[in-house]
Amino acid sequence: MPGRPTPTRRTVLRGAALTPVAGLGLAACSPGGGTAEAEPSAPVDLGAESEVAQGSAKLYREHNVVVSRDANGTLKAYSTICTHALCPINKLEGTKLVCPCHGSEFDATNGEVLHEPASAPLKELPVRAEGGRIVAGPAPTV
Repeated sequence: MPGRPTPTRRTVLRGAALTPVAGLGLAACSPGGGTAEAEPSAPVDLGAESEVAQGSAKLYREHNVVVSRDANGTLKAYSTICTHALCPINKLEGTKLVCPCHGSEFDATNGEVLHEPASAPLKELPVRAEGGRIVAGPAPTV
């Protein structure tokens, strides 16, 4: 076509080199970017009940679960899959969960959003103490 410059070899190679990088960036920001399961599908022994003191929380990264204990000793558990882009949350500061993908923050004691971009709370999970152990996930079926 007249009046349109022909791209140089350098321009074509630069575009080809940047295409995979752009694709990775889009994949990381897309919903479902995380690959971890959102919650245990069977009962999971998380560890000793004594690991979660009153008024504190403990993050179990390998199971995508956070467990907190209130002042009365009641245990609560939440999925640590961010409700914004489904990234696994891997950071707990006191009782605040921080998502590494876009900076969403959640309260580990009630699952509520503290800082956007997430707008939905974390999913609450069944949790119980059995024989001095913390068990999260659905009760076993008999």
